[in-house]
Amino acid sequence: MHMSLEDYTKDRLWPTLVETVHALVMYPHHNAYTREVILHEKPDIKPDELAAMLGISLGEALVILHELKEQVR
Repeated sequence: MHMSLEDYTKDRLWPTLVETVHALVMYPHHNAYTREVILHEKPDIKPDELAAMLGISLGEALVILHELKEQVR
């Protein structure tokens, strides 16, 4: 069973994951590259695909995709 992005955000540890990801030195660059390049090429990219593509953790990919999705709303 795969959890949706929304399922992850409902977990009580989500705020801790977000705080940890925001402390990563490369996070702003990964976020910007995902927004400016990757989402234009593959708008429906899954977190595990993004993690593999950028060589980042699944947690960082989840946070990036969640935040970029929230910006669009």
